[in-house]
Amino acid sequence: MRAINPWINFNGNAEDAFNFYKSVFGGEFIKVVRFKELSSDEFPVAEKDADKIMYISLPIGENNVLIANDVPGFMGPVNENENRSKISVGAESREEADRVFNGLSADGSIEAPMDDSPWGTYAGMFRDKYGIEWIVEFDPGSNGQV
Repeated sequence: MRAINPWINFNGNAEDAFNFYKSVFGGEFIKVVRFKELSSDEFPVAEKDADKIMYISLPIGENNVLIANDVPGFMGPVNENENRSKISVGAESREEADRVFNGLSADGSIEAPMDDSPWGTYAGMFRDKYGIEWIVEFDPGSNGQV
């Protein structure tokens, strides 16, 4: 397994939060993707969500990465008093990603099945039978960080 990293959902202030985290932890962002970069006929993005963060990651220490995104308007606001984070599992292969996804999602509810993502990874999301939210991802171009 490459890594297990926390993934936080924000209501449009992920960039502000991550600039703050960067000021505390140091380092540089590994990747920043805005929703407008993924806009297509299959994945239309509303103007109000275009500059929101779809994915941002900040390494913390040698093997840990803090990840986040803004929740786009069509999904409704994040209730900040409820679970607003996911656990992200970075798999070493598509096969490992499938095994982890299928095992942990058993008796849970799948939000997005394992599939090729618009940002070049193989990923899926679910809530396990205990209510914990997970993202399982394999990035063939990754050096071990998501």
